[in-house]
Amino acid sequence: MEPSSVSTIAIVGLGLIGMSLVRAFHHSPFMQEQQVRLIGYDPHFSESDCQCALELGLHSFESNPETLYRAEIVILAAPVEVNIALLESVRNCVASHTLVTDVSSTKRDIALRAKQLQLPFVGMHPMAGKEEKGYQASHEELLHGKRMIFCDDDNLLATPQGEFLQQAIASIGCTTLFMTSEEHDAVVARVSHLPQLLSTLLMEHCGDAMQASGPGFATLTRLSGSSWEIWHDIVATNQMNIATELTRFSSKLLELSQEIQMGNFEQVAERFNHANQLYQALKAMNQP
Repeated sequence: MEPSSVSTIAIVGLGLIGMSLVRAFHHSPFMQEQQVRLIGYDPHFSESDCQCALELGLHSFESNPETLYRAEIVILAAPVEVNIALLESVRNCVASHTLVTDVSSTKRDIALRAKQLQLPFVGMHPMAGKEEKGYQASHEELLHGKRMIFCDDDNLLATPQGEFLQQAIASIGCTTLFMTSEEHDAVVARVSHLPQLLSTLLMEHCGDAMQASGPGFATLTRLSGSSWEIWHDIVATNQMNIATELTRFSSKLLELSQEIQMGNFEQVAERFNHANQLYQALKAMNQP
C-alpha cells in the first residue's frame, strides 16, 4: 500500500453506526483540521434521507462505486453479510492507497473473505449501539467513551492510512482494544451476543406477566427490542461461538436452580458477592 495522506473517507451503509460515525467525524476538531471529506452511500435512502444526511455532516452522497471505493479509507457499515458481499465490488474499484475496514459485529468471515480477495483490510467493532436502527437514531456522541475493537490480522494499522484511522477514532472519544478476528468473535459471543439472546428469551418467557414488572425487568429486557433483520447476520456468522456460550450459560442456570432447590444459600451468596465485585469493576472501567 502506497503512503498517502487521507483526504476522503467513504462510509457505505448510513444506518445507526454509519451515520453516528459521520456525525462524530463531522464534529471532530482533528477531522476538521485535516479537512477530511466524508462521502457515503446507502441503497435504501430516499431523496429526503440524502438531504438529512448532508445536513448531519455528510459532504457528498455518492452512488458511484468508482468514487466510493477509491477513497483512502473505506468503512463498510451495512449488516455483516452485506459487507462481505460488497468486498468483491470494492476489489474491482479499490485504489492502491485504500484501506478497507468495517464496523460489523463479527470479524472472522469478513476478514477471511478480504484475505481471499487480497484486500488491505482491518476490522473494527464499536462496542456501542441501541435497540433502535436507522440513521434517525444516530448521534454524534453514540461512540464517545466507548471501546473500539481493532482486528488487524495483517499489521495494516502501521501504514499511514492505518495510523490515520486510529487517530480519527481516538478523536471521536473512543478507547481502543486490539485482538485477532478469531479472538474477537469468541469474546463478543460472550459479552455481546449472549446478552442479546438472553434478553430476547427473558422477554419471551416472562411476557405474559409483564404487567406486574418493574424497572429492573425493563432494564434486563431492553435489548429484546433489537431487530432480527440486524441480528440474523450476526448469529449466522458466529453461530458456533454463540451456541457454545448458550450451552455454558444454560449449565450455570441449572447449577443455580439446583442450589436454590437444595437450599444451598451460601453458594448463592458467593455468586452474588462475586457478581457485585465484578459489577463495581465494570463501573470503574466505564467511567470517563
